[in-house]
Amino acid sequence: MKKVINLKNIKISNSEKIELIMNLSTMIAAGISILSAVESLLEDAKGNQKIVLQTLNDHIFQGKRVYSAFAEFPQIFDKVTVNIVKAAEESGTLDVVLKDIKDNIRKEMEFNDKIKSALMYPVLIIIVFVGVLLMILIVVIPKISIVFLRLKVALPLPTQILMVASDIVVNKTVPFILVSAAIIGILSYIGKNYSKAIIQPLLSLPVIAPLVLKIDLTRFTYSLYLLLNSGIPITIALQLCEEVVVKKEVFTIIHKTYDMVVSGKNMSEGLKKGKKIIPSIMVKIIEAGEKSGTLDKSLHDVSEYLDYEVASSIKTATTLLEPIMLVVVGVLVGGMMMAIIAPIYGLIGSVTAK
Repeated sequence: MKKVINLKNIKISNSEKIELIMNLSTMIAAGISILSAVESLLEDAKGNQKIVLQTLNDHIFQGKRVYSAFAEFPQIFDKVTVNIVKAAEESGTLDVVLKDIKDNIRKEMEFNDKIKSALMYPVLIIIVFVGVLLMILIVVIPKISIVFLRLKVALPLPTQILMVASDIVVNKTVPFILVSAAIIGILSYIGKNYSKAIIQPLLSLPVIAPLVLKIDLTRFTYSLYLLLNSGIPITIALQLCEEVVVKKEVFTIIHKTYDMVVSGKNMSEGLKKGKKIIPSIMVKIIEAGEKSGTLDKSLHDVSEYLDYEVASSIKTATTLLEPIMLVVVGVLVGGMMMAIIAPIYGLIGSVTAK
């Protein structure tokens, strides 16, 4: 019995997606038919990429469009991409649009790499701290706690907490591992199924909020540029762009802008309503683009400017984060050492007094 594959759950890496889009774009631009191009790529395809290409091949063979095949894979191609491809097929500019999509994916990859690079240092510091904590709990505390218990020394609360934690890790290892695994499992489940409810409050934090806002505006302007450049009406484009942002404030502004455009007003007038969130320079450039009839180019210029701003903000945040993390870890490690040393000094003081 043939196994049924749920196409909605299929995923491929960004590098595989770029390779797929780039190969299709190059072959179509060279005059090769889309069916021949897909069949050629299928020969060397593996894994989920092969499933995508086979589905694309089946759709084209049945007389369907490329966008209908892309729509089968929501985890790979979002609604913006699907509609861009649909418009490109109708206008006969699929090879050009595929190149734009490839550039967009590449920009997303570069941005994700910047985020990973920024998080690498804090993650490394946390790993080192956890290692130091485990070494203290497993090696240091058991030896010192024996002395404290024999001498019946009055211990401060931090020392008692460390001794209890050490006892759990050393003498109740199996329950400790099981409970830790259960907690990690529960957190993973919550993160997977309720990510939006968890993420939204985090997006309002003082340091994170401005950065997320710039990221949202960058994605909004670049996605809108791609959609308009593909010939999609601005009303439909604005509706599709509502799905590429994560902050509710930006979503609300885009929706209000859509309502104003539907009523016959300019897009810039709608964006002016969110002057506390939308930068004035962004509104002015878009307004100039509307007057000159080059709105798509203006949106591209805005997205490039905002992308630079995001990169600069990430660099600044990383520079500030490193010393902050060092200070926090230093305080925590210092606190643990004081919890160990303070009772020893107290014991020495009591012996000296006698």
